[in-house]
Amino acid sequence: MKERERKERILKLNNALKKLFPRVKIALKYRSNWELLVAVVLSAQSTDKQVNKVTEKLFKKYKKFDDYLKVNIKEFEQDIKSTGFYHNKAKNILASAKIIKKKYKGRVPNKMEELTELPGVARKTANIVLGNAFGIVEGIAVDTHVRRFALKFDLTDSRDPNKIEQDLIKILPKRQWMDFTYRAIEYGRQICPARKHECKEHVLSKIYPKAVSIWPKAK
Repeated sequence: MKERERKERILKLNNALKKLFPRVKIALKYRSNWELLVAVVLSAQSTDKQVNKVTEKLFKKYKKFDDYLKVNIKEFEQDIKSTGFYHNKAKNILASAKIIKKKYKGRVPNKMEELTELPGVARKTANIVLGNAFGIVEGIAVDTHVRRFALKFDLTDSRDPNKIEQDLIKILPKRQWMDFTYRAIEYGRQICPARKHECKEHVLSKIYPKAVSIWPKAK
């Protein structure tokens, strides 16, 4: 019963999202599959706007994949510092470059299990890379916005991103997974941000009025 209700609800919500955001795409800027992977890793606990600001300089400095194999980690940390958590991000990116060079001849792998074996790459990052670099849809990228959306509209009983993803893919047709991801992200950015606000007048809240009372706990 609960799953059926959630299936009906998410279809209504997704139709409303389509009207609000008819055309959606990834906000991160990149020129290659490797740059996409770098940008997505940098976006953790940061904003796409800040990452684009950093990568504008970064991708000019390191033009080729092999440039990442030669750089000193301390220098690279300074290059990405303003995205936050730069020690771990630098370590993971440079370690991933070495693995990709050795195991995949310098090409970003196109399988979920291979991507998630890379340091610092979880399903969210892998889903974004697979979808945008290869047109492969294996799941839903549950970032902070998608997580809040799922909780706010009672589409899941979990707060864990991996479990939320599994709950969402059960109730939404596969052909809609990728666009839903980016529409839910835009909803979180433009209409229902994390900071405290009044959301009972939101179009989607009218579809599921209980969301108004759930919202403060959905962070």
